[in-house]
Amino acid sequence: MGALHYLSTFCTVSSTRGKTKSMQKVEIKVKMDCDGCERRVKNAVKHMKGVKSVEVNRKQSQVTVSGYVDPNKVLKRVKDTGKRAEFWPYIPYNIVHNPHLSQLYDKRAPAGFVRNVTVPVLNPTEERISYLFSDDNPNACSIM
Repeated sequence: MGALHYLSTFCTVSSTRGKTKSMQKVEIKVKMDCDGCERRVKNAVKHMKGVKSVEVNRKQSQVTVSGYVDPNKVLKRVKDTGKRAEFWPYIPYNIVHNPHLSQLYDKRAPAGFVRNVTVPVLNPTEERISYLFSDDNPNACSIM
């Protein structure tokens, strides 16, 4: 039985293709000023292999690509048009715990969005010390 199994490994057909990409939605921030910019970006991306749909929102400076694509290749293709591009850095305002932190606020963000950053969490000792000098503490004036 071992010899038969050994010989069967030579007879099996193995695929040399790479892994198939999963369906993805890639959001990119691209500065677009006119219809020509919008058309150039859209045409560059829609002819890529695996792209199912391309949506351009010039008002928000956002390009959304759906399909079986690599996000880094899409970003590179958009940058090759001569436009400054980056992955979409914003998240909706209502899912952020405290959207008024200085790291999150970005005046260039579209309405209803804040920047997607991780906010450092203070340990209990640092939190207690910072509370001593906080405006929320009614006894803070006596300490100062």
